[in-house]
Amino acid sequence: MLFYSIRHLTKFQYSKPVSESVMEMRMHPRSDSNQRCLSFSLSVSPRCRVFSYRDHLGNNIHHFDIPGEHEQLVIVAESLVEQQPLADIPTSLDPEAWKELDAIVASGDYWEMLLPSEFAKPTDALKKLADEIDVVRRDDPLTMLHELNKRLYEYFDYVPKSTKADSPIDVAIESKQGVCQDFAHIMIALVRQLGIPCRYVSGYLHHSKEMADRSTSNATHAWVEALLPHLGWVGFDPTNCLVATDRHIRTAIGRDYADVPPTKGTYRGRTSSDLYVAVRVNASEEPPALDQDLPIPEDWSMLVEKAQAPPPPPAAPLLQLQQAQQQQSRLL
Repeated sequence: MLFYSIRHLTKFQYSKPVSESVMEMRMHPRSDSNQRCLSFSLSVSPRCRVFSYRDHLGNNIHHFDIPGEHEQLVIVAESLVEQQPLADIPTSLDPEAWKELDAIVASGDYWEMLLPSEFAKPTDALKKLADEIDVVRRDDPLTMLHELNKRLYEYFDYVPKSTKADSPIDVAIESKQGVCQDFAHIMIALVRQLGIPCRYVSGYLHHSKEMADRSTSNATHAWVEALLPHLGWVGFDPTNCLVATDRHIRTAIGRDYADVPPTKGTYRGRTSSDLYVAVRVNASEEPPALDQDLPIPEDWSMLVEKAQAPPPPPAAPLLQLQQAQQQQSRLL
């Protein structure tokens, strides 16, 4: 059993004061399967009342509205998560597993995770990729998924900031490089074409010196889960060529990234915004005291202190107001 302390900082800096911010967040780790969220806290500056609800997939969603004028928005999410060891995933299933899978799909409600979605849909580039790496039904579903996980890892280079949050999968396919979001979307689109329900997982990955992970440690992470007979939902991480383990901390699940961005919202004002994100995940074998505050890194403390400073004098009235999307730009 392991315990993970997670601190996730998001800062929006505006070039001119905005008069209102509306934000929705998915930063609260899930409690299901082998994972249990023991505590979660959310700090927002400027201060505001935060509301929460749970969607139809069991994701915890927080949201708020700040109607006053402000030049920056700082969000700090802190979590303590307990992870039980996952059972080992075999290398293969019985060849009859394809028939069993088809029967499960026919009798269940898995269409959301089988149909094309905003970022995981068939394209000509995806079809060429499927032909090139031979993505067809063969052997058994689990063997096929292990092979695909490895082939995507070998086919694509992991390059931070090589694509954008709203980049279609063709950008990564044509350049043969991307970030974890692209790896997940491409694998989901390919797996669904085989008739295997597949979903997007947003969360965190704990990095250690012993693990040669390609993804960066100071950002959120993304991987996929596929439905298999006898095993249920099994996680695959094509960015790092891994089957998901207790190092993978699940925050939200959905059809693709469009369903589960860590932050999504709008602001009112004629201005531009800069985004700064930092993530730190620490592991321990013993649970820290629930009333013990997590240590605040010096750079984060300065950001929060600055955000809580008194607001500047009111700016001249704007001639024009417009809404601008403010969505966390990348999963790295």
